[in-house]
Amino acid sequence: MENEEYEKGLVVKYIQKVQGLEHIRNFAIIAHIDHGKSTLADRLLELTGTVEKRKMVEQFLDRMDLERERGITIKAQPVRMLYTARNGKVHQLNLIDTPGHVDFSYEVSRSLAACEGVLLVVDASQGMEAQTIANLHLALEQGLEVIPVINKIDLTISNPDEVRKEVAEYLGISPEIPLLVSAKEGTGVHAVLEKIVESIPPPKGDLNAPLKALVFGSEYDVYRGIVAHIRIFDGKLSLHQEMLFLSTGVHTEALEVGIFTPEYTPTGELKAGEVGYVVTNLKEISVCRVGDTLTEARRPTSSPLPGFQKVKPMVFCGLYPAQEEDYEKVREALEKLSLNDPSFTYEPERSPVLGFGFRCGFLGLLHMEIVQERLEREFSLDLVATLPNVGLKVILRNGKVQEVENPALLPSGGEILRIEEPYMRAHITAPAEYIGAVMGLMCQRRTDFIKMEYMGPRRVLLQYLVPLAEVIVDLSPRLKSVSHGYASLDYVYESHRPSDLVRLDVLVKGKMVDGLCLMVPREQAYMKGKEVVQRLKEEIPRHLFEVPIQAAIGGRVIARETIPALRKHVTGKCYGGDITRKRKLWEKQRAGKKRMKIIGEVEIPQNAFLSVLRRKENTS
Repeated sequence: MENEEYEKGLVVKYIQKVQGLEHIRNFAIIAHIDHGKSTLADRLLELTGTVEKRKMVEQFLDRMDLERERGITIKAQPVRMLYTARNGKVHQLNLIDTPGHVDFSYEVSRSLAACEGVLLVVDASQGMEAQTIANLHLALEQGLEVIPVINKIDLTISNPDEVRKEVAEYLGISPEIPLLVSAKEGTGVHAVLEKIVESIPPPKGDLNAPLKALVFGSEYDVYRGIVAHIRIFDGKLSLHQEMLFLSTGVHTEALEVGIFTPEYTPTGELKAGEVGYVVTNLKEISVCRVGDTLTEARRPTSSPLPGFQKVKPMVFCGLYPAQEEDYEKVREALEKLSLNDPSFTYEPERSPVLGFGFRCGFLGLLHMEIVQERLEREFSLDLVATLPNVGLKVILRNGKVQEVENPALLPSGGEILRIEEPYMRAHITAPAEYIGAVMGLMCQRRTDFIKMEYMGPRRVLLQYLVPLAEVIVDLSPRLKSVSHGYASLDYVYESHRPSDLVRLDVLVKGKMVDGLCLMVPREQAYMKGKEVVQRLKEEIPRHLFEVPIQAAIGGRVIARETIPALRKHVTGKCYGGDITRKRKLWEKQRAGKKRMKIIGEVEIPQNAFLSVLRRKENTS
């Protein structure tokens, strides 16, 4: 009874107080990583009374343990707030907190499709950075209202006036417009709320039109099926209403309709302009996809909403269960997680060494690590990930074009006319004093310089054309290293370009390990092969038999290292006696090692796959 009264009170609080589209504001927070998005969202929740002070914790909207541990936002999180403006009117503010890392830019684009405006948060001590610019362009392309906010003005190293001018110059606005805020201390946050009400336009929609809602996110609940996160553009959605997914043609019933507070809170109805969720009770994951249009079954809308552009994964790796009997568990886990994060792909594959698994595609290396860790934590799986690689286009001599995601499946050399790899346009922002160090690092990579421009008296934007293979390995941490943490990197796909690449095979105990195959430039093949076998020698544990590790190109071995066998002192128990007694034990040991060398299997630890990616930099 108490729960019913509580839910009834929430319905009154969130619905009856706000009537009409003119009092609704839908917005997102965008920024570079670690510029204070989540902290600003915490202050907004506090000032609007959405979350009680006794329940408030840092990074409140980061619901996953993984987000709190790493200090980053991985999944966009919506929440509804009520705010009484200075004019005395109550406004409904629907906020979507978004990630900042470049690997999760798809989450940002999904969130922006449900908004009319954004808060652009810029660190007062670091200024406009690469991902700040990238997210800003995403917002401008969708025609959203941008409210610039200069955060962290309380830091002793901050320079808010200079950053304010830099942001204003980039946006083409007056330097007085960007708001000065300290999200940590709460300074200036009230002004942000007033600016949201004043500047962000209210949503447009027709309450009497057929239901037209955009699915911008979703989750899978074991008991309730798919829970779709939606933004209503026209009409309204009520409890037990018959619904239709336009792209798949699937009919279902709305078992629960509600809002994010940020918990799931049933309200029984959502109207045009509002953001909320609907419980569908659908168990088939493929029928509800992000970007689909939800409408009424009896009176469907005539035109679907423009969905999101399907993101093409750039980084691929194999995920295999450590125990072969867990294959079905991995498949089910991938299906459920893909509903929550549709930006990665997967398809079954088989490895002669690792058995049955899945070839998965990701947006970047961090995205790959996060997905693997979520699979292991949320579904209690033990996985083995192979060496990450980029997708290639192989043009054959017969004119056909073949997309290769796994180097082990590369056609034979006689069939290949040329190989094309993806190139990215990299945007690097750094303080002017680190130009030499940054350009020196980029000269060590396979890069083409495009241009350099000053964003202010102290910050520089550098643009390069870089192969994706050079980006995903360790380019970002190396940039941070040479710039003392001040440089930032963002990149977008440019095109596929021809490259002189060869496949480097790794053989352990005479068997090719397809999970360790990689594509390398021909001129770097020998040095890379030597590095790989040396690192594997350090990572693979010693066995009771000798383990040779070889790097080969087209059947020709170019580098070799040998892991010596573990030696057991079998004659240690012999005290005195004839020498023939010891010789018998040595012969028996020699025969046993010979037999073990034939039938013994080499255990390759997970660290061995990632160690191959590390590279030596020329520090001279």
